[in-house]
Amino acid sequence: MSEQGFEESFDVVVVGSGAGGMAAALTARAAGLSVLVVEKTDVFGGSTAVSGGAVWIPDNPHMAGVGHTDSREAVTTYLARAVGNRARSDLMTAFLDHGPEMVRFLEANTAVKLAARTYSPDYKPELEGASFGGRTLDPVEFDGRRLGRWFDALRRPIPQFLAAGGMMVNRKDIDALLGMARDRGKARHAGGLLARYVRDRLTGWSRGTRLLMGNALAAMLLKSAVDAGIDLRRNTSVEALVRGPSGRIVGVRLGGSQPRTIAARRAVVLATGGFPQSATRRAEMLPHASVHRSMAPAGNTGDGLSLALSVGAAVETENVGPALWAPVSVLTENGRETVFPHLIMDRQKPGLVAVNSAGRRFVNEATSYHDFVAAMHRAHTDVPCIPAWLIVDRPFLRRYGLGAVRPAPYPIGRYRKAGYLIEAPTIAALAARIGVPADALAETVAQMNAAAVAGVDPLFQRGQSAYDRYLGDPAHGPNPCLGPIATPPFYAVAVWPGDIGTAAGLKVDTAARVLGADGRPIDGLYACGNDMNSIMAGTYPAAGITLGPALTFGYIAGRTIADADAVDAAA
Repeated sequence: MSEQGFEESFDVVVVGSGAGGMAAALTARAAGLSVLVVEKTDVFGGSTAVSGGAVWIPDNPHMAGVGHTDSREAVTTYLARAVGNRARSDLMTAFLDHGPEMVRFLEANTAVKLAARTYSPDYKPELEGASFGGRTLDPVEFDGRRLGRWFDALRRPIPQFLAAGGMMVNRKDIDALLGMARDRGKARHAGGLLARYVRDRLTGWSRGTRLLMGNALAAMLLKSAVDAGIDLRRNTSVEALVRGPSGRIVGVRLGGSQPRTIAARRAVVLATGGFPQSATRRAEMLPHASVHRSMAPAGNTGDGLSLALSVGAAVETENVGPALWAPVSVLTENGRETVFPHLIMDRQKPGLVAVNSAGRRFVNEATSYHDFVAAMHRAHTDVPCIPAWLIVDRPFLRRYGLGAVRPAPYPIGRYRKAGYLIEAPTIAALAARIGVPADALAETVAQMNAAAVAGVDPLFQRGQSAYDRYLGDPAHGPNPCLGPIATPPFYAVAVWPGDIGTAAGLKVDTAARVLGADGRPIDGLYACGNDMNSIMAGTYPAAGITLGPALTFGYIAGRTIADADAVDAAA
């Protein structure tokens, strides 16, 4: 290929720095190729850095170590029942074939280290083939000090994952911090966390360097890219793809204050995080777009899709849904919105009920975040359910918190003042404040209180599923997800439909090559992460079904690009 007219040249150009893009870059680099990663924002890590970090890889190398086994028959049976017939079997087979291989490769060749969850039910554990542990992996704790001067180039986690203004915490840490006054073991754990955090801040770090969850995974990938000699550029956007005379993608044109054209001798990989923050694409593809919020970084505006569509690519339109849903609440202060996802810390706990505008329940509150919003959408067609309201009492708020509101002893005045947390002395008064019928809300709360005593939810079977109970309160009985709402004052928070990323994306083949409208691969163009259409076709069967496929197809793309024989064989 002639490189005349290009200011620089690399074997591979990766657009985006989340898990998928970094996996592609690292795999190609390990094969000896030169790689450029461009990130349009001022920090690396993409959606990965703000995520929970779960990675779903069936039959992965760490399952046996936590006492679990898996089989292709079991996982395909589960996926057939949980995902349905919208998913492409060829892509699912590629994922299942190469996922365990990807884990072994990254752990052998990069700083990535993963640990299997001993107990973590798939989201539909009642279905045949579901697993109760082992399939979901988490990044191990990472010492951010290993990044050195690159530490501040890593995207910060969302506020929900931080305590004391900059210390990352997980569920175990939160329990320790809240219980340190009552339990010596928790006090030791919490004391160690606080001492490490204070030391970090006193020694000049901008936040705590003990990294967890998706921030740890993004840090591992960034550290690996730096060590591998990959060229990493921030604040660098791609304005266009460059096609050669044969139609092959041969480079990119960069924008910004210093536009330049870069040759990609082997391939361009699109990994820009989908389109969740594009108001235009949301209006075209998402229901209730005017009130929908996304937890994805503001830079995820569909650049990859726009670039690919400009050269004739095809977007999948046959998914079950276009996004990966999550209910969110919105704190507005001084004209600025802060969005909080209601994932696993409050809805599943005993003593909470979700109601629509009629003051009635519409969903099992403990269901997965994706299914909760799907239920909001369905219910809204009959009775207004956007927003829905989460209702709790004083003991619940003090013990578990609610959205942006932290558990006691954190103060709540700020949230009341902002109108985020609605407080009232009685259920009738709360109903008046949130605009739902008082008699209906009183009846709903009475039904929930009766269910809490019986330990059985006759309407929505909350707490019956192993997934529900996994995220409930194990110290509460008889049902860890059902508790009374009886002690004033009472509180409400509005929740809206939101997402943690988009599911609709570019059609690709089993080598992660982008397909054109004619169904044929566009030579030299690959996609992974949320730029690639979700292999789960807009369903959400387990924790980690975004990062697992993102890493796997990034790995597949990098390996295919590096192996000319593999490219020819896939054609």
